[in-house]
Amino acid sequence: MARASGLLLALATLACSSPAEKKTQAAEASVRRFFAALPDGDCAVLGPLLATGGSAQPCADTVRELNAHGFELVEVVGAEVDGRSADAVLVRAKVARDGAVREEPFILRVELQDGGWKLRL
Repeated sequence: MARASGLLLALATLACSSPAEKKTQAAEASVRRFFAALPDGDCAVLGPLLATGGSAQPCADTVRELNAHGFELVEVVGAEVDGRSADAVLVRAKVARDGAVREEPFILRVELQDGGWKLRL
């Protein structure tokens, strides 16, 4: 019963969220999924989480470079819709590189592409 109540509360919270909150929550979740899957280096999983076009590198190159430098997500600090595009969210995240946590958060751009939120690196 408690589990069902928790699910209903989560659904109610999402239903009451503003469009901007829904975007930022979805973008934050994409960042978390990407970094959780990064150590495995599987582009079948990571590729759909990466934005394409523009200056985007192939998944294998991006993943190889990030893993070579030991990038890890420490925490998502916050997010806001990018003022330049309603289909982009800027996610501030604390990351570690080779075990050292950067003092200043990274700003990660997450874009809505093909119906999903994708990280542009």
